[in-house]
Amino acid sequence: MPNMTRQPRNSVSDRPGRIKLLLRRQKRRLRPASWIIFAVGIALLGYGLVHSSAPGGWLSMARERLGRATAVAGLRVNDIVIEGRANTPEPLLRAAIGVSRGDAILGFSVADARARVETLTWVEHATVERRLPTTNVGKLDVRRPFAVWQNQGKFALIDREGQLVADQDVSQFRHLPLVVGAGAPGAATALLDALTARPTLQSRVIAAVRVGERRWNLRLNTGADVLLPESHEVAALDRLQQLQQDHALLDRPMQVVDLRLPDRLVVRPKPEMHNDAIQTPASQIPSSQTPSSQTGAGKNPT
Repeated sequence: MPNMTRQPRNSVSDRPGRIKLLLRRQKRRLRPASWIIFAVGIALLGYGLVHSSAPGGWLSMARERLGRATAVAGLRVNDIVIEGRANTPEPLLRAAIGVSRGDAILGFSVADARARVETLTWVEHATVERRLPTTNVGKLDVRRPFAVWQNQGKFALIDREGQLVADQDVSQFRHLPLVVGAGAPGAATALLDALTARPTLQSRVIAAVRVGERRWNLRLNTGADVLLPESHEVAALDRLQQLQQDHALLDRPMQVVDLRLPDRLVVRPKPEMHNDAIQTPASQIPSSQTPSSQTGAGKNPT
């Protein structure tokens, strides 16, 4: 029987080659990395399902299934917090969010809820977010009423950008300045800011009437109308303020003060009225005031 020479264990010949050792090491490193990649992939898929706003389709169905599955684990809506609400009824906001207590907190689209809330007239911008495990939060930036707009006998609230805020419960904001006529909302901010900077004039103005969607008339608390030039309102207001300071012009019984021409002043005195004459209520402001006669040099421009 031939003699067999046994190689000692752990000899150099038993060691694997360099390539094999490298593969073994990389295999050990890849195991935890693969789990991390898998977990990140699941998280990204879940985020896409939960935040997708596409109506219908497999993403919507998958989001609903994800919501039902996680609701079993306790991820349900227990509280709905609305921050920044002003002048917008809370039930209307909750209906727009579209989520009720007990619903799956991962079973609805945040983007869809935000879009519905931003359709409300008082809301300028909205944020809807989840605070896991049980709270939904809606944060609102609301439009702030800047003036009351009267047009064709109807009243509405507008913001500084001229956007419609609301057309109900306007009487609660009667302290705001009144602008009248078509085109008034888009041009009101510059004029009202100029009046705010001149309080002696502002205190006398009860309405600013847009004429022909190109210039303004100011209706004063005396019933007089001040006709301002197109695109040069600030200069005309400065001139009017100086006239009041030097000559108390607005304290006189004037019906029309025409400032449309920079080099002349045209005024029309108020006609004498009988004691039983009917006064026009301040709320019934005409859309324009065209003088029929005048005193002073020159012809009244159109």
